[in-house]
Amino acid sequence: MPKKDKVFIFDTTMRDGEQSPGASMSVEEKIQISRVFDEMGIDIIEAGFPISSPGDFEAVSAISKSVKNSIPCGLARATKKDIDACHESLKFAKRFRIHTFISTSPVHMKHKLNMTNDQVLDAIKDSVTYAKKFTDDVEWSCEDGTRTNLEFMYKTIELAIKCGATTINIPDTVGYSIPEEFAKNYYINQK
Repeated sequence: MPKKDKVFIFDTTMRDGEQSPGASMSVEEKIQISRVFDEMGIDIIEAGFPISSPGDFEAVSAISKSVKNSIPCGLARATKKDIDACHESLKFAKRFRIHTFISTSPVHMKHKLNMTNDQVLDAIKDSVTYAKKFTDDVEWSCEDGTRTNLEFMYKTIELAIKCGATTINIPDTVGYSIPEEFAKNYYINQK
């Protein structure tokens, strides 16, 4: 099947799913899950957020050593320290992905990051370019994307792609949007 016609399965159970109350997993449980996913043919396994804890770093490292077919992925904020931790934990895999992100909504930029639009754009450029030094497989996300001004979102996406991101993720981080709203914005802006 040509690559452009393939649907890639990207699983976040061990990273995003673990944020649910009572869903914490041990390193051993994460390794066991990753082996099952690898056997199932899951394309990309987001194994964790390596900088967040020694346990997450250890789990991502172990998974990157054990998977044979799946591509292990680590999550990183838009900082060199986070990206370095991802690289260090993933470097054992024959192929790996670094998934970097930064908030792009006005409320998050102002209250969470205390950054301007230009500062966020600089952080995107710096982080994606830096991650690209370690792998050709860089994913970039605009955290809180559904509350982001569309024109600014377009700028952030274009910049991430220009800097080397090969996968773009537009998350509804805080559960703000419903699918119909998201589709309507996409369809209107394609005309």
